[in-house]
Amino acid sequence: MGPESSLSEANRVALNRSQVIDLTTTGRRTGQLRRIEIFLHSDDGRLFITGMPRADRTRDWIYNVEADPHVVVHLKQSVVVDVPARARVVTDPDERRPLIEVAARRWGRTDVPDMLRHSPLIVLTVEGATDRQPGS
Repeated sequence: MGPESSLSEANRVALNRSQVIDLTTTGRRTGQLRRIEIFLHSDDGRLFITGMPRADRTRDWIYNVEADPHVVVHLKQSVVVDVPARARVVTDPDERRPLIEVAARRWGRTDVPDMLRHSPLIVLTVEGATDRQPGS
């Protein structure tokens, strides 16, 4: 059994459902926690985060993950739970393609080539979870 075995069944089900979450990374220069709202994708048990293609710059959260892969996924819809995870930036085109295609289908986008070239992409590995009360 992997690290997800420490999650309750309800939390595991919630985590493996594509949804809007908050993601906390550690600032690469400041060391301060940075929290953003972003869309978590789940596809056949793979958890990943991507974004709209931007050729002009790399997102700060990608730089932060490259510097420190420890992140926290904050579920906030069907359950409220903080899930520690490790993030890995995916740059290999063969690994990127199936995940980018899933995201493009989900969002109704047809610009897969642009997304392959310019969308950020991280894959998450869950480390565990701690329940918290809403509003805390």
